[in-house]
Amino acid sequence: MKTCILFPGQGAQYPGMGKDLWENNQKVKDLFKLASDKTSIDMENLLFEGSEDDLKATDKTQAAITLVNLSASLVLKEKGITAEGFAGFSLGEFSALCEAGIISTNDIFNIVKARGDIMEKVSRSLDSPAGNPGMAAVIGLEYKQMEQLIKDKGLEGVYLANYNGTNQIVLSGTFEGLRAAEAVMSEAGAKRYIMLKVSGPFHCPLLDDARKEFTDVLGNYEFSDPTLPVYSNVTGKLITSGKEARELSIQQVTSTVKWVNEMDSMIADGYDRFIEAGPGKVLAGLIKRHSKDHSCLAAATEEDINKIIEG
Repeated sequence: MKTCILFPGQGAQYPGMGKDLWENNQKVKDLFKLASDKTSIDMENLLFEGSEDDLKATDKTQAAITLVNLSASLVLKEKGITAEGFAGFSLGEFSALCEAGIISTNDIFNIVKARGDIMEKVSRSLDSPAGNPGMAAVIGLEYKQMEQLIKDKGLEGVYLANYNGTNQIVLSGTFEGLRAAEAVMSEAGAKRYIMLKVSGPFHCPLLDDARKEFTDVLGNYEFSDPTLPVYSNVTGKLITSGKEARELSIQQVTSTVKWVNEMDSMIADGYDRFIEAGPGKVLAGLIKRHSKDHSCLAAATEEDINKIIEG
């Protein structure tokens, strides 16, 4: 059995995530301490006592989700479940880069904290009296169809951000752009239009200032060549070097997440077991809908992990 571990990104968070992993494992507690020290955020308090709004703030969310992702992966390894490859959705890709040996555990929390701070700052600069920028999932329309609708209807301030599935696309945009898009997509036959629990318009040109600033940040950190296979959101393909990983991490801030292409690459490379390590079950659902021959097991809690071991 060839296993690929997948890591979720922003929007998967929920209050109390990771608590049972922390309660039952000293190495997870050590990882929480490292994350708290590196970010100057009390991670135990944020994750276990914080509200949904506390966790939604990008400057906190990114480090928090990364911590739970890596905690789940740590427990999986301790219980004998190893992976031959890794991938992560959006922010989750940084957990994958860490597990593939490209970014060190000592650096990962500094990097994602800086990424969150920068993206939050730039997102807030896009706030308007009408409302804040964000993201919305559109169910029931295809990628090319939505691309054409945006062009034909002259929609401004809205972009295709995540290619999640053949009929599930996520838009990023200004408040006004997303509201205009809702009417257009609904008229075109979209089954659902769902605003997501994020605080910014990620993976689109609106965050170009964040991309530039993040470029400077990443210049301070080493990106090693991968020791295990890891896939890119930007290309949907394997990352071949540390140099390429750094450049793709920069591009990812404003580029569409090509998750459909990534799933196709992983399946073509022979992975027949997928495990989602971290909060939520979003990626598990996407894999299941994408391929009737593949499934993805959720590993958000100690109970989930024990079920995987029991078979």
